[in-house]
Amino acid sequence: MSKEKKSEKNTFLFGKRNYMFMLIGLAVIALGFILMAGGGSDDPNVFNPEIYSWRRIRLAPTLVIIGLGIEIYAILADPKK
Repeated sequence: MSKEKKSEKNTFLFGKRNYMFMLIGLAVIALGFILMAGGGSDDPNVFNPEIYSWRRIRLAPTLVIIGLGIEIYAILADPKK
């Protein structure tokens, strides 16, 4: 009985595959936030239309949502596969 208790203590909650998907998801989320950054203007009286670019409005938020989906999959995936 003590051996069973000891082996339960040393097991991880997730498997290697889960952690790989978590890292991939984190990288996709980080890339999305990096693509969202910038587009401001040094002078507050000057409007910079670059803030409404396709990259900041469509691509970056889509990458963040995809990254969150990958994270959810990594948490729910069976670690024994």
